[in-house]
Amino acid sequence: MVKARKFILAKHFVGEPKESDFQLVEEDLPELKNGEVLVEAEWLSVDPYMRPYTMWLPTGITMIGGQVARVVRSRDPAVPEGSRVMGYFGWRDRTVVDLSQPNSLPMPDKPYLLPDFQGLPPSLGVGVLGMPGLTALYGVREVLRPTPGGVVVVSGAAGAVGSLVGQIAKHAGCKVIGFAGSDAKVRWLKDELGFNEAFNYKSTDVTTALKSAAPEGVDCYFDNVGGEMSSAVLNRMNHGGRVAVCGSTSTYNASGKGRLPLAPVVQPALISKELLMEGFTVRRWNDRWLEGVRETLQLVKQGKLKYRETVTQGFENMPKAFIGMLRGENVGKAVVRAKL
Repeated sequence: MVKARKFILAKHFVGEPKESDFQLVEEDLPELKNGEVLVEAEWLSVDPYMRPYTMWLPTGITMIGGQVARVVRSRDPAVPEGSRVMGYFGWRDRTVVDLSQPNSLPMPDKPYLLPDFQGLPPSLGVGVLGMPGLTALYGVREVLRPTPGGVVVVSGAAGAVGSLVGQIAKHAGCKVIGFAGSDAKVRWLKDELGFNEAFNYKSTDVTTALKSAAPEGVDCYFDNVGGEMSSAVLNRMNHGGRVAVCGSTSTYNASGKGRLPLAPVVQPALISKELLMEGFTVRRWNDRWLEGVRETLQLVKQGKLKYRETVTQGFENMPKAFIGMLRGENVGKAVVRAKL
């Protein structure tokens, strides 16, 4: 009998998640049936969306999340042992799975064999060559739709998605301005990723920064954080500007306290400037998932997309990695290597 370890959601989060909100348990896995494979987690993802999603889930469930896993036993002739799969199996180190069945989370709709990454690390399957990369690629091209010469502002710019958004917009011929939470992150955005300007929102007034960096106004805003920062950006936008709303990380840890934090109203800017604001999730492009993976792979190989990973060692440290990511301790994608 094969045993697996998994983290269950022991308590709903109140404010910032705590390690005591999770419980590490063991379970016996069932024998493989025809069409099933046994996979072992190699790289697990911690992402901001996990925080709000769990509000609607019952306690006692396996904590949600994606992973790159190696096939250690197979009864599916199309899935050879030793191959790697990406799936939303949750925070668990071993899983029996049928790749023809839907993921626990609908992004993408089913687990899949990783394509050939041409020498790049398999961890990128939960990063630039996975959900964050496709969120940036399709979010910029099909929601934000920047035009050459335009000004694009990105919040959460040093995160897994924002760091890629800025590069994609830059390659589209735009002037890119990023906001991040430390001076080190600001230097990374400007010196390595090629952002035209970047600011530490903790020490710089957003409105003042935009008046200086974009006196001509802002044409497009990729919003990962919400809150007061986003209200400030909206009021610096040009007539007919576009806003792609991808996240609201500034409010996630406030949920569960009974009331979300208030921010300045956005309606005056939306109305007077006739802005187009559109929210989205990456599952909109599930039918183009592997197409997006292949395209981002080529962008990385061509040097057009740079990435960074913040790695936490050890499956047992999943909660620490998750909490640290929500605190903004990561640069780029936060991932967990399952085995030391």
